Amino acid sequence: MRIIIAGAGEVGTHLAKLLSRENMEISLLDEREERLGDLGNDYDMLTKVGSPTSIHDLKEIGVKDCDLFIAVTPQETENMTSCLIANQLGAKKTLARIDNYEYLLPENKQFFETMGLNHLIYPEVLAANEITASLKVNWLRYHLTLCDGALELCVVKVRENAPVIGQTFASGFYEHGRFRIVAIKRGNDTIIPTGNDLIEANDMVYAVCTPENMDFLREQLGKQENEIKNVIFFGGSRIAQKAVQNLPEGMNIKILEANRDLCYHLSEKLNNALIINADGSDMETLKEEGIQDADAFVAVTDSSEANIFACLAAKRFGVRKTIADVENIDYIQMAEGLDVGAVLNKKTITASYIYQLLLNAAVLNVRNLTNADAEMVEFMAEPGSKITKGTIRTMRFPQDSTIAGIVRAGEGVLVNGNTQVLQGDKVVVFCKSHIIRKLEKYFKEQ
Repeated sequence: MRIIIAGAGEVGTHLAKLLSRENMEISLLDEREERLGDLGNDYDMLTKVGSPTSIHDLKEIGVKDCDLFIAVTPQETENMTSCLIANQLGAKKTLARIDNYEYLLPENKQFFETMGLNHLIYPEVLAANEITASLKVNWLRYHLTLCDGALELCVVKVRENAPVIGQTFASGFYEHGRFRIVAIKRGNDTIIPTGNDLIEANDMVYAVCTPENMDFLREQLGKQENEIKNVIFFGGSRIAQKAVQNLPEGMNIKILEANRDLCYHLSEKLNNALIINADGSDMETLKEEGIQDADAFVAVTDSSEANIFACLAAKRFGVRKTIADVENIDYIQMAEGLDVGAVLNKKTITASYIYQLLLNAAVLNVRNLTNADAEMVEFMAEPGSKITKGTIRTMRFPQDSTIAGIVRAGEGVLVNGNTQVLQGDKVVVFCKSHIIRKLEKYFKEQ
């Protein structure tokens, strides 16, 4: 497959690096040579200095032969224009990063398709959806609903009081069948547990369960449930705006924004939030605005550093739930080590969404788990596929991967070694990012 990515910013570069590990021909185009750097030498990709909207430059990079043209520059108009040109020059499919939510409305999809824009992606909306999901259940560091709600992925930092501490997986302690621990993040390492592994205090645990077993999982991980009623947002960014619009009624929401003009805009746009013209990184301001009474604090300014330190401050004031938008990928590990709370990165979220478009039809969904450098993937077991020809124990799945659960006739089911996957089952797999291609062959029709 031949793919051209226009825009060597963090989204485009992260995506190019991800795809360069695959058996694909990747080309990365940007107007600024310094953005491309040594990527062409360090990774298996072609780099070219040129304009995404130049017919000459697009022809030179071979757009007429590409299977997918991806435009992810910071400028919406540039992305859409380059996709339209690429389509006319022969690109089979196009994808543009946008900033206008109206374009994503279902009634507009066919309109853009006829123009040659096959896919549109709005990273801030994807990030806002992550925040909304995270605020619905406050005892979780990260929460992901799988297969239309049949299964739940729950990520928790385990403290010393949890019953699961010190229990090896071979001990039989986890054979209750009510949840399945698919990974443990310890320091910089992501562990796919085997029999002799155990959970230690301060491990980040990734567990899958059915909705009715979430309370049991919470008790076993030593967590308490507290209702989220009062939420403070630091920054009135587009992420904050979309998240506030998605939050359920009944929440008391404040947005602290230093830009006065933006405050006026927010007050006109959002009728379910109190807009305060103030610097959310100032300790006195936080105290004046009742940070000590907040149930959740969400930092979504343009500064990763400010977001990290603001969440640390909120923790000192006793806020249980904190979420930080950390767009500098190099800071993510540090933020996790500082116990910032949930870490959000719209670049990795966006890259996962785009990556899903390139996979086999058997792949229903791919979700990047930023903190674990891993993916949660939903597969469909096609007729006659390898996965249906034996029990999970006999499959010999690739290392760094494990089946978390299956959904059969709309019902979530956890698995063990004796589970048999049937044709038509949705299968949820936890794996390291580089394993997805190897897993596809297990689910393809043969």
